[in-house]
Amino acid sequence: MNNPEAVPSNLLPLIIYFGAVLAITGVMLGGSYLLGQRHHAKAADEPFESGIVPTGDVHIRFSVHFYLLAIFFVIFDMESVFLFAWSVALKESGWSGFIEALIFISVLLATLIYLWALGALDWRTRRQRIDHSTYK
Repeated sequence: MNNPEAVPSNLLPLIIYFGAVLAITGVMLGGSYLLGQRHHAKAADEPFESGIVPTGDVHIRFSVHFYLLAIFFVIFDMESVFLFAWSVALKESGWSGFIEALIFISVLLATLIYLWALGALDWRTRRQRIDHSTYK
């Protein structure tokens, strides 16, 4: 282990790998620069999606409710990942793992009911809620 000649021979494959990565990256970037077209037109410099040139302002303001719902989705999505990992190890976890998963699911369900009762999942504005309640 203290032999100084053994260290470079162990690093040789790593050095070759990094050299190959740099060479391939350089060839790809250089090739696209040399072989690519260089024309500038007004429509070519504008961003577009599906061949449609954009119209209007690109800065759209979303409601805070959208972000709140997105955060709820991420939270509940991550919890489904935990439940999937638990289901894979169901035999190893035994009854204690099953009871812990039931407690976890009940906390999730209670949280969802709380958010629903709070109105956090309702996208309607206050005016839409008032107008809708008058039609009942």
